[in-house]
Amino acid sequence: MSTTPTEGPDWRPVRRVRAHEEVLARIEEQIAAGRLKAGDRLPGERQLAESLNVSRASVREALRVLEAMGVLVSTTGRGPDAGAVLTGRPADALADVLRLHVGLAHFSLHDIVETRRIVESWAARSAATRAEPADLDRLRDAVSRMTGPDLTPDRFNQADADFHLALAEASGNHVVATLMHGLRDAVGRHAVEAVERLGWPDAAVALREDHRRILKAIETGRPDAAAKAVHEHLRRSYPDDL
Repeated sequence: MSTTPTEGPDWRPVRRVRAHEEVLARIEEQIAAGRLKAGDRLPGERQLAESLNVSRASVREALRVLEAMGVLVSTTGRGPDAGAVLTGRPADALADVLRLHVGLAHFSLHDIVETRRIVESWAARSAATRAEPADLDRLRDAVSRMTGPDLTPDRFNQADADFHLALAEASGNHVVATLMHGLRDAVGRHAVEAVERLGWPDAAVALREDHRRILKAIETGRPDAAAKAVHEHLRRSYPDDL
């Protein structure tokens, strides 16, 4: 009588985890469990090292990683204000990562602009039905700063950035607003170059009208018109990348 051979052991590679990664995992566990939240101060470096049975160097490395991720702010010195405090600046951290990867050509400008089109078209559509008076004021203020005798490509670009960030925040979706901040900041240099390439100062006139059309569609509660206006604006701004 023959027997069916059983499968052999499933040998999987052992994952080597560095000490600072274990520190990160423990801190993440506390955040996930709700025992740590934004504004809370982490234990001192020595205390944390002793509690987790790791070296202070491993704790310092873990804190540096968290700071780079935008979830921690470290202050040096002594007293109640010194130490590591959990915070939230995901937009800045995301912008840093995107900017580096754009620079390394891991993400093409075309992909970034196309993602902006997708995200901003949705944001404009949503803003047309959700925008609060304060949101509209921010959008109007940005448009008002896109004109004047002292206008330069850099100043125009700053007003443009403020407009698009205000638009994303007017959508009412915090993740979309954070993503938009990262995307816009990652291509900030390209945005200035785009205005100059289109021909300064004539380009400012056309681009300003684009923003006015977007604003008008949001003010009058027309989602489709707002999304279309965003798409046309980005096509004008980046004709070779969309």
